[in-house]
Amino acid sequence: MKLSVFTSAILALVTLISCNSEPSLQKYFVENTENKNFIALDVSPSILNLEKAKLSAEQTEALKSFDKMNILAFKANDKNQAQFETERTKVKAILANPKYQKLMSFGSGKDGASISYVGTDENIEEFVVFANRKENGFAVVRVLGKNMNPNNIMTLMSVLKQSNIDMEQLKPLQQLVK
Repeated sequence: MKLSVFTSAILALVTLISCNSEPSLQKYFVENTENKNFIALDVSPSILNLEKAKLSAEQTEALKSFDKMNILAFKANDKNQAQFETERTKVKAILANPKYQKLMSFGSGKDGASISYVGTDENIEEFVVFANRKENGFAVVRVLGKNMNPNNIMTLMSVLKQSNIDMEQLKPLQQLVK
């Protein structure tokens, strides 16, 4: 009987631990992917259309560290301003979690943007860009990868200048800026 009670207690503890109700960006993305006020998009590195033979070793390494981007955008209009404020507040609360380390923020008042990351300085798992503007809405961009570091990100930025971005993958976002 004692073994059964002990086993039940362990099972209950494991269940409680695994049912983490803490909000996360990943959960937020999943919950809002089908919402009509949101545009959800997954973007692969193939969007860059790069000639890999012309890349330096450093650029190739930086590109290998980048897995994908997840984009979730809320399109604001006159009819959904209350929901816009609610959703923006939810995202800000998630990003206030210490696991999201803020690199920088810019803008004034209620319009602006921030860049945060998850991981350590030498092993960044995720970069998060959050930009919002009351007239347009907001967008959350998760850049996911393996062994990313600030040098890789800066190198990727330079690679973007050489890329021939496949705009077809970004087409769903066009309605956000209209």
